Amino acid sequence: MATFTVRQGKRYRATIVLKGIERWASNDTIAERLRAAGFADVVVSGMGDKRTAEAAWPGPDNTGEMPAQVADVVEI
Repeated sequence: MATFTVRQGKRYRATIVLKGIERWASNDTIAERLRAAGFADVVVSGMGDKRTAEAAWPGPDNTGEMPAQVADVVEI
């Protein structure tokens, strides 16, 4: 898995690619998982296997492994 560093006060956009039964997840479910991971002001759009999520990182800088479903992340 790839690692990524989130920085306090920054906002990010991620492309999320879902496979199999995951494609049936609602955008609200995906947003809730991002909130549970520590993100704030989460907005998820799209449907089916490809979604876009935008969220802010309010916590301290942190580096971790990105889930396999995250295809790309950029700071916005």
